[in-house]
Amino acid sequence: MAATVTRSYDRGADALRPVTIEPGFVRTASGSALISMGETRVICTASAQDGVPRWRANSGLGWVTAEYGMLPASTGSRKARDVTKGRADGRTVEIQRLIGRSLRGVVDFSALGENSIYLDCDVLQADGGTRTASITGAYVALALACEKLVAAGTIPRSPLTGSIAAISCGIVDGVPLLDLDYPEDSSAEVDANVVMTGDGGLVEVQATAERTPLSRAHLDELLRLAESGIVELRRVQDAAIAAGARP
Repeated sequence: MAATVTRSYDRGADALRPVTIEPGFVRTASGSALISMGETRVICTASAQDGVPRWRANSGLGWVTAEYGMLPASTGSRKARDVTKGRADGRTVEIQRLIGRSLRGVVDFSALGENSIYLDCDVLQADGGTRTASITGAYVALALACEKLVAAGTIPRSPLTGSIAAISCGIVDGVPLLDLDYPEDSSAEVDANVVMTGDGGLVEVQATAERTPLSRAHLDELLRLAESGIVELRRVQDAAIAAGARP
């Protein structure tokens, strides 16, 4: 199958773009990481704060939420900042809700206590897969922030119940592909974003057929591709967390 397609970085249909995660990229944050997947680069920061939103007060439970944004030059042609428009656009709101839902899926809020962690994902450069890179990088930032809270005695143990990562996949010219870059994503007959825990549980699957309906067989193939990619991403995450936790 890999021989039938020509892809960036001379990779096969089932291969990720080169992935790096640099922990501690923003030293002033509770936890941070710069994730690069090919030409897509996202800064992910986690900011821990005492207290929770008013609707969560006196519950004994913590809170985790996310914000997402793209720098004006991240796509080549300048993208106006949301602040100049007075509100976030629909795509931005959708993505930051996805990031928040995904990360909350592996958090024990009782262990977090009445503390909040805010995850900010800022896209420096976009070449496809910014939402999935944001989730993958934000998990590293969150894990490092949780370790810092434990080390400071703020919470007795890490509230993380597992790991989370995400990857895009799709069908281009009839061929299922893993980790779409922008040219592939823009021409795909089917594109999907898969969010999965480290033990293989599906947190969210977003799949859209652009021109022809998505068959069950193709969906199963895309999920298999996504799972193999997330196994690789988990290794990169583990290495970044271990490096970031060193004194």
